Amino acid sequence: MTDPMQEYKDVENKLIILYLLNRMVLPMSRGQIVEMVLSGDFMDFFTLQQNLSEMVEMGFLDTSQENASDNNTTRYTTTEDGANTLEFFERRIAFGTRQAIIRYANENRQKIKKDYEKTATYFPDENNDEFRVKCGVYEDKRALLELFISVDTREQAKFIQMNWQRNASVLYGQIINALTTQIEQNETSPNDGENRNDPENPG
Repeated sequence: MTDPMQEYKDVENKLIILYLLNRMVLPMSRGQIVEMVLSGDFMDFFTLQQNLSEMVEMGFLDTSQENASDNNTTRYTTTEDGANTLEFFERRIAFGTRQAIIRYANENRQKIKKDYEKTATYFPDENNDEFRVKCGVYEDKRALLELFISVDTREQAKFIQMNWQRNASVLYGQIINALTTQIEQNETSPNDGENRNDPENPG
């Protein structure tokens, strides 16, 4: 026989996760959700893991994984069904819990946004024995730059991932500078060539 109190708690736990993601307005990694939930003593680690899995299966959460070999890099967002469920049942979350989540979101949103804006992931290439590394810089969920790099070993992929995460801002600036400088040179060189070869316009 199902325990009504446990069933109510299971529903509240799922609503807490939806409320956190809704207030953060950003995809959150498994590790970030764990940190928030445990710091507020809302549920234990194993209950959280179970709820995350169930909510993905129920269609309340979408997932994307940065690193196929590390579950902590899985990022979660609410689906339309999840958002609708929260809208109807938000008041079932205790007022104090909602206030604690709001404070946490306000205090940590910029840090999580910064982590999200510079990402690097790697995964095995299905067509050969290589690894592919995806490096990206994002702003407000819009891709400013995405690079795909093929390497021979997992160690090389990890090294690129680490370097990108540490130096993404500098590397992004260097890449943009190099590309725009080259474009400017290409824009002027055809005209220069025409002037030199035109006998009527010795320039």
